Amino acid sequence: MAYQEIIYELEEKVLTLTLNRPQALNAFTKCMQDELIDAFDRADADDEVRVIIVTGAGRAFCAGADLSQGAETFDYEGGGRGFANEGNRDGGGLVALKIFASKKPVIAAINGAAVGVGATMLLPMDIRLASENAKIGFVFTRRGVVPEACSSWFLPRVVGISKALEWVYSGRVFDAVEAHEGGLVKEMVPQDDLLDEARKIAREIADNTSAVSVALSRQMMWRMLGVDHPMEAHKIDSRGIFEMGRLPDAQEGIESFLEKRPAKYSMKPSRDMPDFYPWWEEREYE
Repeated sequence: MAYQEIIYELEEKVLTLTLNRPQALNAFTKCMQDELIDAFDRADADDEVRVIIVTGAGRAFCAGADLSQGAETFDYEGGGRGFANEGNRDGGGLVALKIFASKKPVIAAINGAAVGVGATMLLPMDIRLASENAKIGFVFTRRGVVPEACSSWFLPRVVGISKALEWVYSGRVFDAVEAHEGGLVKEMVPQDDLLDEARKIAREIADNTSAVSVALSRQMMWRMLGVDHPMEAHKIDSRGIFEMGRLPDAQEGIESFLEKRPAKYSMKPSRDMPDFYPWWEEREYE
């Protein structure tokens, strides 16, 4: 796919996805939706991609849904923006689920306004950094709709139910300080340093870890958030240790540590995930 509304840049195993409608504050469209889904599929299939950074071009991250169709924007049956798909599944949710399913860690570099779907798409990302210029808002109640993009699941798990409800009920836009204090973002950094800081975190992952270990760990951590007993985590942890412990990356990890040298991991997520992965497909979640 040739991208029109995002930029796909891979450099030294770090993929930067840039939302690229700066003239419209990177407002979310059906085209952007489809391109993001394609980009995450492409990244998952490419073993040269170890970490993904998502940011916005210009002065905004994403100012929410493109409202240029006016009152019909969310009226899917009445000819609205066309984000809904079969079964009236919202487009932001399809993007969020694609991010959630990623084998690669995802870092959000929030360079400006992140409102509506621009805020909810942040939630399935793993690490969120905000510039001092960032503004975030879950503004749905102020538009007469409800939270989308699976955010009724993600947001309470990221920040806790009380803070999630406060932000959703009011629909107000808040600054990076409040986002940090509320646990939504890891830290605030100066605007000029935002991408450098995101790349620093990405390099720490890409240069020092097993890609398969990271991919498996990412899904283990996220998918255990919804289970009702730690025994479910114990089952998956045990399977993971058993399977990975006999594979080349575990051997290399131990030998490199004992020999006091950088590890050279050989396993690839595209071909070497352990046999029990993806264990959740027994349940029809995807």
